[in-house]
Amino acid sequence: MKFQASTVPFFRFRRQIGGVFFVFNLLWLVTGCQTAQQVSHVVSSNPPVSAIGGENPVEEAKPEPPQNPVTIGQSPQNSGKPGLPTITAKAALLVDHRGRILYEKNSEMRLPTASTQKLLLGILICDSGNLDETVTVMASDTNCEPTKMGIQPGQTYRKGDLLKAVLVRSSNDLARCLARHHSGSVSAFAHAMNVRARQLGMHNSYFTNASGLPTPAGQYSTAKDLAILANAAMRRPAIREAVGTKAMVFRFSNGTTKTVYNTNQVLKGNPYCIGCKTGYTHAAGRCLVSSASDGRRTVIAVVLGSKSPNVWSESDALLRYGLGH
Repeated sequence: MKFQASTVPFFRFRRQIGGVFFVFNLLWLVTGCQTAQQVSHVVSSNPPVSAIGGENPVEEAKPEPPQNPVTIGQSPQNSGKPGLPTITAKAALLVDHRGRILYEKNSEMRLPTASTQKLLLGILICDSGNLDETVTVMASDTNCEPTKMGIQPGQTYRKGDLLKAVLVRSSNDLARCLARHHSGSVSAFAHAMNVRARQLGMHNSYFTNASGLPTPAGQYSTAKDLAILANAAMRRPAIREAVGTKAMVFRFSNGTTKTVYNTNQVLKGNPYCIGCKTGYTHAAGRCLVSSASDGRRTVIAVVLGSKSPNVWSESDALLRYGLGH
């Protein structure tokens, strides 16, 4: 079945512990469904743990208030479970729609995460509102390493178009342009990223730029923190639509166009995959945050420090395992 990513909010339900509310998210069914249906535990015998996101859904045009920090919970024993995939990456995590960990490997190890952190860029841009706003390119925006879209100083673009393109193709010049437009400079935007990460409950992450490139040095995150990030990002309709797009036509200010293709190979080969974000640098290796849904349940998989083609095959295997397929 084809998952309607643009119309399906992520999972939501709630429990109260000692007067503190932890927000859980339950997957809603396909378009038109107005009530959430709880899904039985299929692939893990572990008890429920804290959900991987603590936010309420927000409208694109309204900035979101800070959220209480949340955690994912304890790791299960991976051994002895039928169909459990073999993971060669440095770190990995698989979480179901209830926030339960179905698989983990070094999920709290601090690692460079490359362009997967552009999901946080997406959250900040969406929450700033007005995606129809015009953005003018400055010379400093183009001063970056590949991958580049090729925008030029003085050109103007719709903010939402830049956001979609950067999430589909991971172009670093677009990331710098959006970051500078948002905060005045890339360094100021990195500070905003770190503040927002703490609000999301990402307490084991630090960012120095919007793109995931290794300079300035010192940035890192973990598989657990990136699962929290993906859960929050996929609740923004503009992000959800972008990361699920396999190909798009980018129109330059001068009228020329370029067809760009999503860097996520799992999105192309797994019918249940609904998107998320790739990343690669020499330091980080191949990284992928991915999500999948079969209409009954949704899972998020994070694979860090991998190689090609393992990053694709192992992410695909984790998603299918989590869905019971």
